[in-house]
Amino acid sequence: MIEISTHLWIQFGIFMAIMVGVSMYAARKTKTMEDFAISGGTLGPYVLGLSLAATLFSAATFMGYPGYSYAWGLSNLWLYLAIFIGAPLGFITIAKTAYKRNQEQHSLSLPDWLGDYYDSDILRVGTGLIMLFNLFYIAAQFSAGAQIFQNMLNLNYLTGLILIAVIVVAYVYVGGSYADVYTDAVQAIMMAATGIIVFLSGLYFFGDWSISKTFQAITDNFKEQDMQLLSVFNPDSNYYAISAVLGLLIIQFSFASQPQLFNKVLSLKNEKDLRKMIIVYIFAAAASLFVLFGGFFARIAVPGLEQADLALLEYVAWGFPAALAAFVAVVILAAALSTTDGLFVVMSTVFANDIYKKVLVKRGIIKTTPEKADATALKISRIVVLIVGLLAALIVLNPPPFLADLMWVGISGVSAGTLGPVMYAVFGKKKAHRRAAEGSMIIGLAFYLVIVFTGLEPSPLAAGGWSTLVGIITMFVLANVLPRPIEVTK
Repeated sequence: MIEISTHLWIQFGIFMAIMVGVSMYAARKTKTMEDFAISGGTLGPYVLGLSLAATLFSAATFMGYPGYSYAWGLSNLWLYLAIFIGAPLGFITIAKTAYKRNQEQHSLSLPDWLGDYYDSDILRVGTGLIMLFNLFYIAAQFSAGAQIFQNMLNLNYLTGLILIAVIVVAYVYVGGSYADVYTDAVQAIMMAATGIIVFLSGLYFFGDWSISKTFQAITDNFKEQDMQLLSVFNPDSNYYAISAVLGLLIIQFSFASQPQLFNKVLSLKNEKDLRKMIIVYIFAAAASLFVLFGGFFARIAVPGLEQADLALLEYVAWGFPAALAAFVAVVILAAALSTTDGLFVVMSTVFANDIYKKVLVKRGIIKTTPEKADATALKISRIVVLIVGLLAALIVLNPPPFLADLMWVGISGVSAGTLGPVMYAVFGKKKAHRRAAEGSMIIGLAFYLVIVFTGLEPSPLAAGGWSTLVGIITMFVLANVLPRPIEVTK
């Protein structure tokens, strides 16, 4: 382990030097609030496609999803299927319409987009405040990074937590969305390579390079350990029944409208590049997703771990050369950066642009000039980065039982309150009344909170899925019950 830690310090130092260079470049390009939020809307499909994939796969997924595989066995393949099908389908469904609408609206974030489309400050501010659920998402990434520092660099957990929080906050504070997207592109390539390496390692160790032999080895080993590891619906897992799997598919579909992904669509320069961006995203995400198999391999190689989230780290320490094991750890740290930076940008934009500029300044509550308002918004966005970083770190002063469960609290809360208005904007033939969108936001979020606090749905993924579905149904019902707004012809 000492040898691995030495390699990790060296590789992480090189990685951070590259990230600092990218962030300094980004800082020179970040002059306005639009630059901070969506990179001025001037980015190309390849860098954004890679950035999408990197944002989809966080440190919590790179540790948490193999952790699910380790704890629950083959039933976790439902997650692979849902991510591979649900998330791209959702993104394909939503992206084109969202982009077209924004050519007229010039919105900078998901709450801003919804507020502009439905002409509702209640929706803008309400969905903006719902973004606070992402504190749990960010906290999961911080905890993942801290656990890597603890287990592979021999730092205590609190020191590791402070270190990862400071690193993320510093380079988002400087570079905003430009830093987010460009560093994400680098990180996505590293993640895709790691997913493939982890999968191939299992073929090498357990199947003599044969996929069928490898799966036979997994099956035989799981039979000896626990027959539940072979269950299609493991009663101890998040996929305990077909209903939970359906909820999983819904929440993965809705993941496409998560604000840290949504703002990537708003950053695209040309609509014709959407197809290229989605193709790049699908290939990079599919390669990264192979990391999920690391949990199966770890269950064979290092059974009996008390903390399932450490499965991938323990597996690479068990079987990989020290330099390669360190590389995997660096990639997980990169995954923490790639997701948290996007979330930081989104949450900063909510307070600086969506609430300060679009409500307080626009409504005359705060009187200032446009130039001063934009400068103040940029300052607010950077202050919010500091506050969000502190709050997220406080949530995980002690590591959670499952990183991915904590992450899905954030995703589910946002989806339950926002996907109904988003889906109606995409599929609705006539514009809905603003009260319909506001009602969907409130009812979807309330339903999610009821499920969580009553324990009606034990799977955190399915809980988000069913709450999101309630929000969507509410939106379409209210849209057809309430009077339509009068649209002004230009």
